[in-house]
Parts: sequence; C-alpha cells; structure tokens
Amino acid sequence: MKTAGARARIAFKNILFATDLSYLAEAAMPYVLETARLYGSKVYAVHVRHRGATWDRPEENAVASLQERLKDVPHEVLVKDGEVQATLLGLIAEKNIDLAVLSTHGHSGLGRVLLGSVAEKIFREAPCPVLTVGPHLVRAPQWTLNIKEILYATDLTPASDGAAKYAISLAQESQARLTILNVQPRPRAGELIESEHYATATLRRLQEIVSEEQQLWCEPYYLVEQGDPAEKILDVAARYRADLIVMGIRLHGIGMATHIERPTAHRVVAGATCPVLTARE
Repeated sequence: MKTAGARARIAFKNILFATDLSYLAEAAMPYVLETARLYGSKVYAVHVRHRGATWDRPEENAVASLQERLKDVPHEVLVKDGEVQATLLGLIAEKNIDLAVLSTHGHSGLGRVLLGSVAEKIFREAPCPVLTVGPHLVRAPQWTLNIKEILYATDLTPASDGAAKYAISLAQESQARLTILNVQPRPRAGELIESEHYATATLRRLQEIVSEEQQLWCEPYYLVEQGDPAEKILDVAARYRADLIVMGIRLHGIGMATHIERPTAHRVVAGATCPVLTARE
C-alpha cells in the first residue's frame, strides 16, 4: 500500500452532476455545491433525455430552477439527447471532469437506471472518481453538506490506492475524522490464532496509509473487521455515523470494488445512508 503525500490536496476543477431534473435528484445538490465551494470547481449539470423527447414547460421550469440553485458557483447546464451512460462518459472525457456526481432518486429514466448496470459501468469506466447519492438519501433541498466522519474501505491492494488520496484529502478539507477499514473473511475452525496474527499485521499496514505529516491535517482511526465486505462496510458506516464512504474500484469486472466480489459496490451504494465515493485504480 502506497502512502500518499504530506498534504493530500486533490483537484476537482470540473464536476459533472447527472440529474433527471426531479425533486428527488436534489438530494445530491448539497454535495455538488459544497464540493465546488471547497475546491473552486466548475459544475456541469447534465440532463440526458431519450432521443425524440419533446421539450415541455415543467422541464423548462426545472432547468431554470437548476440554474438558480447553481448561481453561486461557476456552472453550465447541459441538456443532451441520447443514451445515458454513453452520453455521461463522453462528457466526462470532453469536459475533463475530475468528479462525477450521480443521484439515484429520480422517477424518470436516468434516476431509475443509475443504481443498476449503468451506474456500475460508470464506476468502472469513468477515469474520474464517482460520488453516488443513493436511495436512502432523500433530503429536503435546503439541507447542507456537513462531513465530519469519513469511512475509507480498503483491501490494501493497488485497487484501493486510487481512493486513498481522495479519502485523505476530503478528510483534511472537511476537518473530518477518517476511519480506515479492512474487512477480512471470518476464520474457519482451527484458524483463529492465525487470523488474530493476520489482523494485527493488517492493522499495522493500515496505520501506514496516513503519514505523520498528514495526521496534522486529519484525524485517522484504524479498524480491522471480519465478515461479508458489503455488510461490514455498511455496519461500520452506521456505527460511526459516516457522512461519506470511500472505496476503490478495479479496472476489470463490473462492480468489482476493492476486496469485494461483483455485487459489493452496488450493495454498498444501495444500502448506504450516506454518499459513496468510488475511485478507479
């Protein structure tokens, strides 16, 4: 596991916010606005319509409302016709996007599909980290972002390295406590002593992720747990009242996140009561 630099300042110059213009998609707005303010970002708010869809007054009003919500940060609202995942991935490349924000609350096509295979395709193929605001985060639009607890789940492999710098930087910028979690399989009969030694060694490796210099900027806490990865990540997130979960995504295999089999990223996003940031290795 590589140790990130002393002050893990990252750049989110351009943020893509995918929205279906519904009220429920507003759950992601506080995260978009606060991140843009923290990092001085420009926001590209993107609404993807099915080809041939007609433009109506409610849609016009929703775009105007979106413009109003974004007025305090540099922004551009884009309405595109086409297939959702291809359009979003194309814009991520075209606009040099550093962070994509997806909300999975919408009633219409975009909101319905983002939690399934489309979201997993974006997790895997987007060259930038992806922040997903899942179905348990329906909040009133006036709510503001307040990140005080960040959970970073890692298996100590290169797949996790890409996410570490984002977890550390966001903890520094938000002055949040950073909990670093490794989930191990439950030991079988006769393996208990060996498992305890491995857990101790793993804890030492976790403590190497945040350097002494970085600890001046954020407050890390290290945790080794046993069980099903997705269930344990959600359990620890609930236990520590995490405001953000950060995980790594492998390049190969849809939904293969850190030490986790295919469904884990999907299960964490679907079950989390906070946003989930995924970063590709």
